[in-house]
Amino acid sequence: MIAAIKDPGSNTRGLLAYLYGRGTQDEHFDPHIVAAFAMLAMPDPGRDEMATLTELGHYLDEPVRLRNSEFGKPVTDHVWHCPVRAAPEDRYLSDAEWGEIAQRIVEAAGIAPAGDDLACRWIAVRHADDHIHILATTVREDGRRPKLHDSGIRVGDACREIEKDYGLRQLKKGDGTGTRRPTQAEMHKAERLGWEQTSQQWLEERIRAAIPHVTDAEELLTYLEADGVLVKAKRGPSGDLLGYAVGRPGDVKKGGEQIFKAAGKVAPDLSLPKMKARLETSTPEEHPTARRTRPTTPWHQATDALDTLHTQLTDTSTVDGADARAQAHITALGELIEATAQKSPAPLRAELDAASKAFFRAQRSQIRAEDRAADAVRIAARDIANTATGPDGSALVSLLAALVWATILAGRWHEAKEHAHQADAARQTLQHLQSAADHALAPALAELERRQPKEEARHTLASDVRAAVPDHAERILTDPSWPALATVLADAEIGGHKPHQLLKEAAAQRELNTARQPARVLITRIQHTSRNPVPNRRAEASRLRTTTGTWPAGPDFAQPSVAITAPAEQQHRQRR
Repeated sequence: MIAAIKDPGSNTRGLLAYLYGRGTQDEHFDPHIVAAFAMLAMPDPGRDEMATLTELGHYLDEPVRLRNSEFGKPVTDHVWHCPVRAAPEDRYLSDAEWGEIAQRIVEAAGIAPAGDDLACRWIAVRHADDHIHILATTVREDGRRPKLHDSGIRVGDACREIEKDYGLRQLKKGDGTGTRRPTQAEMHKAERLGWEQTSQQWLEERIRAAIPHVTDAEELLTYLEADGVLVKAKRGPSGDLLGYAVGRPGDVKKGGEQIFKAAGKVAPDLSLPKMKARLETSTPEEHPTARRTRPTTPWHQATDALDTLHTQLTDTSTVDGADARAQAHITALGELIEATAQKSPAPLRAELDAASKAFFRAQRSQIRAEDRAADAVRIAARDIANTATGPDGSALVSLLAALVWATILAGRWHEAKEHAHQADAARQTLQHLQSAADHALAPALAELERRQPKEEARHTLASDVRAAVPDHAERILTDPSWPALATVLADAEIGGHKPHQLLKEAAAQRELNTARQPARVLITRIQHTSRNPVPNRRAEASRLRTTTGTWPAGPDFAQPSVAITAPAEQQHRQRR
C-alpha cells in the first residue's frame, strides 16, 4: 500500500472537483466519502443530490476562514492531499475497510491525532476500487497549524502495519533516500507527448550518464547542456556555483514557460553539494597487493580497481568510517556500471543499460559516503567513459565477471545493514549483469573448449585443482566449462605461471560457494591475473643489489628462475 503525500495546495474546491469528477480518462466512478472527521454532518455530493462541491469545500475550509479573519495574513497552503493506493494483486477492500485505513493514515500524519477533538477537518473520497484520496485543510479548530514534520515517514510506517493487519502485499519500509515516484499527472503528460519516460526519469538518467565523464560541477553542467538538457545555474555575486536546476526540452507549463527541477528534487544524491563531494577525486594510491603489469587498458584497470572495492565491502572491522568507505565504493560501482554500459558492444548494451538503471537505487543510503575512499573505482569509470575504445573480449569478460561479484557483495552489505530497497535493487542489477556476462563469455568458452589440452594434460591440471581448492574441486571438474578452464590454465603455464598458485589466488579473491558455475568464475579471474608477467627473480635481485649493495637473502633468490616456454604437454611431462 502506497500513500503519497502531495505538495500543499490552496484550492479546496478545485481538488474536490477532481475527486468527484470523471477523471482525465473517465477512470473515476461512483465518487463518495468513506470516512471523515464528522461523518454524520458531512455533506457528500456523491450520495446526497442536494449537496454541492461548493458547500463541501466551505465546510472543510471554515477553520481556515476564521483564522484568516482573525490574524489578517491569509493561509495559502492549507490543502493537504494524500492518495492511498493498494497493490494490483491485493484483495478488494470494502468502504468500511477503506474508512478504517483513512482514519489510521490521518492519525499517523498528525492531521487528526487520536482523541483530539480540535484536529483538522478531513474527508476520504473513493472513486475507484483500488484507492482513496484523503483531503484535509490544515488549520485546526483552535486556529493552530498541525505538526506535519516527518509526516511522510510516519504515514509510511502506518502503511506497513496496515498491510500486515489487512493481509495485503507487504512493501519494504522506506528510508527517505528513494527517488520520488512519478505522479499520475506526470505519467499522463508523458503519454500525451509521446515520451517513454516522465521528465524526472529522463533527467535523472541524463545526469547519471554524465557523471563518469566529468571531474567537477562546472564540467557537469557543460556536459548536460551538450547532451540536450536545459540547465539553470544559480550563482553568487562572485560567480561561484551555488546550485543548479535542470529541464527537459518541451516540458512546459500551460503558458509555455519551461519547467525546471532542482537537481536534489530529481534524486536526493544529485544536489550540487553532493555532486561536488563526489566528483572531485585525487590520484589513488596503488593497491598494496597490486602487481606491476605490462601496459594495460582502461578495462583491465577497472577490473584491478574492483579489488579495492571487494576489500572494502568485505571489511568486518569496527574501525570508524568502514561503513562510509563501503558506501562510497557502492556509489562509485554504479558509475562504473554506467560507464561500462555506455562503451560496451551493441549486443550487450541493453542488459547493461538495464543493470545501470536498476543500480540507481542501490547507490544511495542514509550512510554518508566518504567519497575519496573510492577514487580508484571512480577514476577507472572515467577512464572507460572518456578513453576506452572497443574492448577485446577477454578484458570485457573479466570486467563483467568482476562487476557481478562486486554487485553480489554490494547486495550482501546492504542486507547486513537492513537496507531492504537497496538490496532488492542489487539483486535486480545482478540478473542483468549475469545475463550480459554469460552472453559475452559464450564465444570465448567455445574457442577455449576447442583448444582444450589433451586428456593426459587435463588429468595433471585436475590434480592442481584438487590440491588448490579441495572444497570445490568436484564442482569445478564436473562444470561444463572445465575443459575451457583447463585451456586457460595450460596457457598460463606456458607463460610461466603455476596453475596451482593461480587457482588459489582466484579462489581467495572470489569465494566459490555461491558461484553458479565455479569453472567460469575461475576462467575470467585467471585470464585477468595471468596476463601479468611472472616476476623475474633475477632481475629483481639485480635491481635490489644495485640500489642496496647487498644480495637479497631467502630461498626465493637462491636460484634465479628461468622462463618456461615449452608447450603445455611437455611441461606437464616434466612436472610428472
